Amino acid sequence: MSHVIRRTATAGAVGVTVAGASLVGLGGYFVRQILTPAKTVAEDETVLAVDADTVTLRRTPASASPGRYSLYWQSFSGHARIGEILHEDDESVTREVLAVDFGRLTPGPARFSSYFYPAPSVEDGTKLQEMTYDGPLGTMPGWVSEPAQPQDDVWAVLVHGRGAFRAEALRAVPLLHDLGLAILVPGYRNDVDTPPNADGRYHLGLSEWRDIEASLAYAVERGAQRIVLFGWSMGGAIVLQLLDHSAYADKVVGVVLDAPVVSWRQVIDSHAAAHRLPLALSHAAQRLVGQSWSKSFGGVSMPLSIPHTDWIARADELRVPTLLIHSVDDDFVPYEPSRDLAEARPDVIQLETWHTALHCREWNVDPQRWRSVVETFVRTRVAESGRGADDE
Repeated sequence: MSHVIRRTATAGAVGVTVAGASLVGLGGYFVRQILTPAKTVAEDETVLAVDADTVTLRRTPASASPGRYSLYWQSFSGHARIGEILHEDDESVTREVLAVDFGRLTPGPARFSSYFYPAPSVEDGTKLQEMTYDGPLGTMPGWVSEPAQPQDDVWAVLVHGRGAFRAEALRAVPLLHDLGLAILVPGYRNDVDTPPNADGRYHLGLSEWRDIEASLAYAVERGAQRIVLFGWSMGGAIVLQLLDHSAYADKVVGVVLDAPVVSWRQVIDSHAAAHRLPLALSHAAQRLVGQSWSKSFGGVSMPLSIPHTDWIARADELRVPTLLIHSVDDDFVPYEPSRDLAEARPDVIQLETWHTALHCREWNVDPQRWRSVVETFVRTRVAESGRGADDE
Protein backbone atom coordinates (compact mmCIF):
# COMPACT_ATOMS: atom_id res chain seq x y z
CA MET A 1 0.00 0.00 0.00
CA SER A 2 2.84 2.39 0.84
CA HIS A 3 4.27 2.13 -2.68
CA VAL A 4 0.87 3.19 -4.08
CA ILE A 5 0.83 6.20 -1.79
CA ARG A 6 4.38 7.10 -2.85
CA ARG A 7 3.46 6.85 -6.54
CA THR A 8 0.34 8.94 -5.97
CA ALA A 9 2.27 11.56 -4.02
CA THR A 10 4.96 11.65 -6.69
CA ALA A 11 2.35 12.05 -9.43
CA GLY A 12 0.71 14.86 -7.44
CA ALA A 13 4.01 16.64 -6.99
CA VAL A 14 4.76 16.32 -10.69
CA GLY A 15 1.30 17.71 -11.47
CA VAL A 16 1.85 20.69 -9.21
CA THR A 17 5.29 21.26 -10.74
CA VAL A 18 3.90 21.10 -14.28
CA ALA A 19 1.04 23.40 -13.34
CA GLY A 20 3.48 25.83 -11.74
CA ALA A 21 5.75 25.73 -14.75
CA SER A 22 2.78 26.33 -17.02
CA LEU A 23 1.72 29.32 -14.91
CA VAL A 24 5.24 30.77 -15.03
CA GLY A 25 5.44 30.17 -18.78
CA LEU A 26 2.08 31.81 -19.42
CA GLY A 27 2.99 34.68 -17.11
CA GLY A 28 6.27 35.17 -18.94
CA TYR A 29 4.51 35.25 -22.31
CA PHE A 30 1.93 37.72 -21.01
CA VAL A 31 4.45 40.15 -19.56
CA ARG A 32 6.67 39.96 -22.65
CA GLN A 33 3.76 41.18 -24.77
CA ILE A 34 3.69 44.35 -22.67
CA LEU A 35 7.46 44.83 -22.68
CA THR A 36 8.19 44.06 -26.34
CA PRO A 37 8.01 46.83 -28.98
CA ALA A 38 5.80 45.91 -31.92
CA LYS A 39 7.71 45.23 -35.13
CA THR A 40 4.74 46.16 -37.30
CA VAL A 41 1.70 48.36 -36.79
CA ALA A 42 -1.63 46.91 -37.81
CA GLU A 43 -3.67 48.59 -40.51
CA ASP A 44 -6.92 47.43 -38.97
CA GLU A 45 -9.34 49.94 -40.49
CA THR A 46 -10.85 49.71 -43.98
CA VAL A 47 -11.33 52.59 -46.40
CA LEU A 48 -14.45 51.73 -48.41
CA ALA A 49 -14.69 54.76 -50.71
CA VAL A 50 -12.99 58.08 -51.40
CA ASP A 51 -14.01 61.21 -53.23
CA ALA A 52 -12.54 64.71 -53.43
CA ASP A 53 -13.71 65.81 -49.99
CA THR A 54 -14.76 62.71 -48.04
CA VAL A 55 -13.65 59.25 -47.04
CA THR A 56 -15.96 56.38 -46.09
CA LEU A 57 -14.65 53.80 -43.63
CA ARG A 58 -15.94 50.55 -42.25
CA ARG A 59 -17.60 51.38 -38.95
CA THR A 60 -15.49 50.57 -35.88
CA PRO A 61 -15.24 52.20 -32.44
CA ALA A 62 -12.22 54.16 -33.69
CA SER A 63 -13.57 55.28 -37.06
CA ALA A 64 -16.86 56.34 -35.44
CA SER A 65 -15.17 58.49 -32.80
CA PRO A 66 -16.08 62.20 -32.82
CA GLY A 67 -13.33 64.71 -33.60
CA ARG A 68 -10.31 65.11 -35.89
CA TYR A 69 -7.86 62.32 -36.68
CA SER A 70 -5.32 60.89 -39.11
CA LEU A 71 -5.35 58.03 -41.55
CA TYR A 72 -2.12 56.24 -42.44
CA TRP A 73 -1.85 53.58 -45.14
CA GLN A 74 0.68 51.40 -46.95
CA SER A 75 3.09 51.17 -44.01
CA PHE A 76 2.97 54.90 -43.26
CA SER A 77 3.72 55.90 -46.85
CA GLY A 78 0.44 57.82 -47.02
CA HIS A 79 -1.24 60.21 -44.60
CA ALA A 80 -4.47 62.19 -44.53
CA ARG A 81 -6.07 64.41 -41.93
CA ILE A 82 -9.78 63.74 -41.49
CA GLY A 83 -12.49 65.72 -39.75
CA GLU A 84 -15.93 65.27 -38.31
CA ILE A 85 -18.47 62.63 -39.25
CA LEU A 86 -20.75 63.72 -42.09
CA HIS A 87 -22.84 60.56 -42.36
CA GLU A 88 -22.97 57.21 -40.58
CA ASP A 89 -24.98 54.02 -40.46
CA ASP A 90 -24.60 50.57 -38.92
CA GLU A 91 -21.90 49.55 -41.41
CA SER A 92 -19.95 52.67 -42.36
CA VAL A 93 -18.84 56.17 -41.42
CA THR A 94 -18.25 59.03 -43.88
CA ARG A 95 -15.91 61.77 -42.70
CA GLU A 96 -14.55 65.01 -44.12
CA VAL A 97 -11.06 64.92 -45.65
CA LEU A 98 -9.20 68.00 -44.42
CA ALA A 99 -5.89 67.35 -46.20
CA VAL A 100 -3.88 64.59 -47.84
CA ASP A 101 -0.33 65.29 -46.68
CA PHE A 102 1.40 62.62 -48.76
CA GLY A 103 0.50 59.53 -50.72
CA ARG A 104 -2.75 58.81 -52.56
CA LEU A 105 -5.83 57.94 -50.54
CA THR A 106 -7.63 54.97 -52.08
CA PRO A 107 -9.89 52.16 -50.81
CA GLY A 108 -8.08 49.51 -48.82
CA PRO A 109 -6.48 48.84 -45.41
CA ALA A 110 -5.56 51.85 -43.25
CA ARG A 111 -4.62 52.80 -39.73
CA PHE A 112 -6.73 55.28 -37.77
CA SER A 113 -4.49 57.53 -35.66
CA SER A 114 -4.86 60.25 -33.06
CA TYR A 115 -1.61 61.99 -34.10
CA PHE A 116 -3.35 64.32 -36.62
CA TYR A 117 -0.08 66.07 -37.58
CA PRO A 118 2.31 63.61 -39.26
CA ALA A 119 5.44 65.76 -38.96
CA PRO A 120 6.45 69.31 -38.04
CA SER A 121 5.60 71.91 -40.67
CA VAL A 122 5.27 75.67 -41.08
CA GLU A 123 1.80 75.52 -42.59
CA ASP A 124 -0.01 74.00 -39.61
CA GLY A 125 1.88 75.78 -36.83
CA THR A 126 3.95 72.80 -35.70
CA LYS A 127 7.29 74.03 -37.01
CA LEU A 128 10.27 72.42 -35.26
CA GLN A 129 13.85 71.67 -36.25
CA GLU A 130 15.59 68.31 -36.32
CA MET A 131 18.17 67.93 -33.54
CA THR A 132 20.20 65.28 -31.74
CA TYR A 133 21.33 64.95 -28.17
CA ASP A 134 23.71 62.67 -26.32
CA GLY A 135 21.88 59.98 -24.37
CA PRO A 136 23.12 57.11 -22.21
CA LEU A 137 22.85 54.70 -25.16
CA GLY A 138 24.22 57.04 -27.82
CA THR A 139 22.93 59.75 -30.12
CA MET A 140 19.20 60.36 -29.77
CA PRO A 141 16.99 62.25 -32.24
CA GLY A 142 14.45 64.91 -31.46
CA TRP A 143 12.70 68.06 -32.61
CA VAL A 144 13.31 71.48 -31.11
CA SER A 145 12.16 75.08 -31.29
CA GLU A 146 14.61 77.15 -29.27
CA PRO A 147 13.59 80.41 -27.56
CA ALA A 148 13.32 83.57 -29.65
CA GLN A 149 15.15 85.52 -26.97
CA PRO A 150 18.11 84.17 -24.97
CA GLN A 151 16.52 85.35 -21.73
CA ASP A 152 13.44 83.18 -22.27
CA ASP A 153 14.12 80.35 -19.85
CA VAL A 154 10.91 78.28 -19.99
CA TRP A 155 11.01 75.06 -22.02
CA ALA A 156 8.28 72.51 -22.69
CA VAL A 157 9.54 68.93 -23.07
CA LEU A 158 7.04 66.54 -24.67
CA VAL A 159 7.31 62.77 -24.08
CA HIS A 160 5.37 60.38 -26.31
CA GLY A 161 3.91 57.05 -25.27
CA ARG A 162 4.71 53.37 -25.63
CA GLY A 163 5.04 52.26 -29.23
CA ALA A 164 4.20 55.77 -30.44
CA PHE A 165 6.14 58.19 -32.62
CA ARG A 166 7.26 61.68 -31.66
CA ALA A 167 4.43 62.96 -33.89
CA GLU A 168 2.04 62.04 -31.07
CA ALA A 169 3.17 65.18 -29.24
CA LEU A 170 2.69 67.60 -32.15
CA ARG A 171 -0.91 68.31 -31.17
CA ALA A 172 0.42 70.42 -28.28
CA VAL A 173 2.93 72.41 -30.34
CA PRO A 174 0.74 75.19 -31.83
CA LEU A 175 -0.42 76.18 -28.34
CA LEU A 176 3.12 76.14 -26.95
CA HIS A 177 4.32 78.28 -29.86
CA ASP A 178 1.56 80.77 -29.05
CA LEU A 179 2.64 80.81 -25.40
CA GLY A 180 6.20 81.62 -26.46
CA LEU A 181 7.81 78.55 -24.90
CA ALA A 182 10.85 76.79 -26.27
CA ILE A 183 9.84 73.25 -27.24
CA LEU A 184 11.74 69.97 -27.22
CA VAL A 185 10.28 66.65 -28.41
CA PRO A 186 12.88 63.98 -27.60
CA GLY A 187 13.06 60.35 -28.59
CA TYR A 188 13.90 57.57 -26.19
CA ARG A 189 15.25 54.02 -26.33
CA ASN A 190 13.41 51.47 -28.48
CA ASP A 191 11.80 54.09 -30.71
CA VAL A 192 12.03 53.15 -34.38
CA ASP A 193 14.85 55.68 -34.90
CA THR A 194 16.77 55.41 -31.61
CA PRO A 195 19.25 52.98 -30.05
CA PRO A 196 17.46 50.11 -28.29
CA ASN A 197 18.00 48.76 -24.82
CA ALA A 198 20.42 45.85 -24.67
CA ASP A 199 17.39 43.59 -24.29
CA GLY A 200 15.20 45.41 -26.82
CA ARG A 201 12.37 45.64 -24.25
CA TYR A 202 10.42 48.48 -22.72
CA HIS A 203 11.19 49.08 -19.06
CA LEU A 204 7.92 50.87 -18.23
CA GLY A 205 9.72 54.17 -17.56
CA LEU A 206 12.24 52.66 -15.16
CA SER A 207 15.13 53.17 -17.59
CA GLU A 208 13.60 55.40 -20.29
CA TRP A 209 13.61 58.39 -17.94
CA ARG A 210 17.39 58.57 -18.35
CA ASP A 211 16.99 59.44 -22.04
CA ILE A 212 14.56 62.23 -21.20
CA GLU A 213 16.93 63.46 -18.48
CA ALA A 214 19.62 63.70 -21.18
CA SER A 215 17.26 65.84 -23.26
CA LEU A 216 16.76 68.12 -20.25
CA ALA A 217 20.53 68.49 -20.06
CA TYR A 218 20.44 69.68 -23.68
CA ALA A 219 17.75 72.24 -22.78
CA VAL A 220 19.56 73.46 -19.66
CA GLU A 221 22.76 73.94 -21.65
CA ARG A 222 20.73 76.28 -23.87
CA GLY A 223 19.29 78.34 -21.05
CA ALA A 224 16.33 76.39 -19.70
CA GLN A 225 15.73 77.23 -16.05
CA ARG A 226 12.07 76.26 -15.82
CA ILE A 227 10.61 73.20 -17.51
CA VAL A 228 7.04 72.06 -18.15
CA LEU A 229 6.91 68.32 -18.81
CA PHE A 230 4.23 66.70 -20.97
CA GLY A 231 3.65 62.95 -21.08
CA TRP A 232 1.22 60.81 -23.05
CA SER A 233 0.39 57.25 -21.88
CA MET A 234 3.69 55.53 -20.93
CA GLY A 235 5.27 58.95 -21.43
CA GLY A 236 3.47 59.87 -18.21
CA ALA A 237 5.12 56.95 -16.41
CA ILE A 238 8.49 58.12 -17.77
CA VAL A 239 7.87 61.67 -16.56
CA LEU A 240 6.97 60.46 -13.06
CA GLN A 241 10.14 58.37 -12.84
CA LEU A 242 12.19 61.35 -14.02
CA LEU A 243 10.70 63.51 -11.27
CA ASP A 244 11.66 60.80 -8.79
CA HIS A 245 15.26 60.33 -9.95
CA SER A 246 16.60 63.16 -12.09
CA ALA A 247 19.08 65.82 -11.03
CA TYR A 248 16.97 68.25 -13.10
CA ALA A 249 13.70 67.53 -11.29
CA ASP A 250 13.96 70.78 -9.34
CA LYS A 251 13.68 72.73 -12.61
CA VAL A 252 10.27 71.22 -13.42
CA VAL A 253 7.56 73.75 -12.54
CA GLY A 254 4.56 71.92 -14.00
CA VAL A 255 3.48 68.60 -15.50
CA VAL A 256 0.75 67.85 -18.04
CA LEU A 257 -0.20 64.17 -18.29
CA ASP A 258 -2.57 62.87 -20.98
CA ALA A 259 -4.06 59.40 -20.39
CA PRO A 260 -1.01 58.53 -18.28
CA VAL A 261 0.11 55.30 -16.72
CA VAL A 262 0.18 56.20 -13.03
CA SER A 263 0.06 52.56 -11.88
CA TRP A 264 1.48 49.79 -14.04
CA ARG A 265 0.07 47.32 -11.53
CA GLN A 266 -3.47 48.34 -12.42
CA VAL A 267 -2.77 48.61 -16.15
CA ILE A 268 -1.32 45.08 -16.25
CA ASP A 269 -4.23 43.74 -14.19
CA SER A 270 -6.66 45.44 -16.58
CA HIS A 271 -5.07 43.82 -19.62
CA ALA A 272 -5.04 40.43 -17.91
CA ALA A 273 -8.76 40.73 -17.20
CA ALA A 274 -9.44 41.84 -20.79
CA HIS A 275 -7.72 38.66 -22.01
CA ARG A 276 -9.60 36.54 -19.44
CA LEU A 277 -6.44 35.66 -17.58
CA PRO A 278 -6.59 35.12 -13.81
CA LEU A 279 -5.42 38.04 -11.69
CA ALA A 280 -3.23 35.57 -9.82
CA LEU A 281 -1.22 35.14 -13.00
CA SER A 282 -0.94 38.91 -13.46
CA HIS A 283 0.25 39.38 -9.89
CA ALA A 284 2.72 36.50 -10.17
CA ALA A 285 4.11 37.91 -13.41
CA GLN A 286 4.55 41.34 -11.82
CA ARG A 287 6.45 39.82 -8.90
CA LEU A 288 8.64 37.65 -11.09
CA VAL A 289 9.67 40.45 -13.46
CA GLY A 290 11.02 42.30 -10.44
CA GLN A 291 13.43 39.51 -9.48
CA SER A 292 17.15 39.57 -10.16
CA TRP A 293 16.76 36.64 -12.57
CA SER A 294 13.96 38.38 -14.51
CA LYS A 295 15.92 38.19 -17.77
CA SER A 296 14.97 34.55 -18.09
CA PHE A 297 11.33 35.36 -17.32
CA GLY A 298 10.48 38.64 -19.03
CA GLY A 299 13.53 38.89 -21.27
CA VAL A 300 14.67 42.12 -19.62
CA SER A 301 18.21 43.07 -18.66
CA MET A 302 17.21 44.62 -15.32
CA PRO A 303 14.61 43.82 -12.67
CA LEU A 304 11.47 45.90 -13.13
CA SER A 305 9.94 46.96 -9.84
CA ILE A 306 6.23 47.27 -10.59
CA PRO A 307 5.46 48.65 -7.09
CA HIS A 308 7.89 51.49 -7.82
CA THR A 309 5.61 52.57 -10.69
CA ASP A 310 2.46 52.72 -8.54
CA TRP A 311 1.96 56.43 -7.85
CA ILE A 312 -1.30 55.90 -6.02
CA ALA A 313 0.63 54.05 -3.34
CA ARG A 314 3.36 56.71 -3.59
CA ALA A 315 1.01 59.70 -3.80
CA ASP A 316 2.55 61.42 -0.77
CA GLU A 317 5.83 61.77 -2.70
CA LEU A 318 4.39 63.96 -5.46
CA ARG A 319 5.43 67.62 -5.29
CA VAL A 320 5.03 69.24 -8.72
CA PRO A 321 1.65 70.75 -9.74
CA THR A 322 0.13 68.43 -12.33
CA LEU A 323 -2.69 68.67 -14.86
CA LEU A 324 -4.06 65.18 -15.46
CA ILE A 325 -6.28 64.64 -18.53
CA HIS A 326 -8.03 61.29 -18.97
CA SER A 327 -11.14 59.82 -20.59
CA VAL A 328 -13.40 57.51 -18.61
CA ASP A 329 -13.68 55.09 -21.55
CA ASP A 330 -9.93 54.70 -22.11
CA ASP A 331 -9.53 51.25 -23.63
CA PHE A 332 -5.80 50.84 -22.97
CA VAL A 333 -4.87 52.72 -19.77
CA PRO A 334 -7.79 52.62 -17.33
CA TYR A 335 -9.18 55.91 -16.03
CA GLU A 336 -9.72 54.79 -12.43
CA PRO A 337 -6.06 55.04 -11.29
CA SER A 338 -5.96 58.66 -12.50
CA ARG A 339 -9.14 59.39 -10.58
CA ASP A 340 -7.79 57.71 -7.46
CA LEU A 341 -4.50 59.61 -7.67
CA ALA A 342 -6.30 62.94 -8.05
CA GLU A 343 -8.48 62.12 -5.05
CA ALA A 344 -5.40 61.23 -3.02
CA ARG A 345 -3.59 64.50 -3.87
CA PRO A 346 -6.09 67.24 -4.78
CA ASP A 347 -3.53 69.80 -3.54
CA VAL A 348 -1.15 68.87 -6.36
CA ILE A 349 -3.27 67.29 -9.10
CA GLN A 350 -5.97 68.88 -11.25
CA LEU A 351 -8.00 66.17 -12.99
CA GLU A 352 -9.87 66.98 -16.21
CA THR A 353 -12.20 64.16 -17.22
CA TRP A 354 -13.19 63.45 -20.81
CA HIS A 355 -15.79 61.09 -22.30
CA THR A 356 -15.78 59.11 -25.59
CA ALA A 357 -12.08 59.84 -26.17
CA LEU A 358 -10.74 56.29 -25.79
CA HIS A 359 -6.93 56.37 -25.34
CA CYS A 360 -4.96 59.62 -25.79
CA ARG A 361 -7.65 61.20 -28.00
CA GLU A 362 -8.83 63.95 -25.68
CA TRP A 363 -7.38 66.63 -27.97
CA ASN A 364 -9.00 65.00 -31.00
CA VAL A 365 -12.47 64.84 -29.46
CA ASP A 366 -12.46 68.39 -28.08
CA PRO A 367 -9.38 70.40 -29.13
CA GLN A 368 -10.84 73.67 -27.88
CA ARG A 369 -11.32 72.33 -24.37
CA TRP A 370 -7.91 70.63 -24.41
CA ARG A 371 -6.25 73.86 -25.46
CA SER A 372 -8.17 75.88 -22.87
CA VAL A 373 -7.34 73.72 -19.83
CA VAL A 374 -3.70 73.26 -20.87
CA GLU A 375 -3.21 76.95 -21.67
CA THR A 376 -4.65 78.04 -18.32
CA PHE A 377 -2.52 75.55 -16.44
CA VAL A 378 0.74 76.36 -18.25
CA ARG A 379 0.21 80.14 -18.02
CA THR A 380 -0.43 79.80 -14.28
CA ARG A 381 2.62 77.64 -13.69
CA VAL A 382 4.90 79.93 -15.70
CA ALA A 383 3.59 83.02 -13.90
CA GLU A 384 3.80 81.51 -10.41
CA SER A 385 7.26 80.03 -10.97
CA GLY A 386 8.42 83.36 -12.35
CA ARG A 387 7.28 85.15 -9.22
CA GLY A 388 9.10 82.55 -7.15
CA ALA A 389 12.29 83.18 -9.10
CA ASP A 390 11.92 86.94 -8.65
CA ASP A 391 11.51 86.48 -4.88
CA GLU A 392 14.82 84.65 -4.78
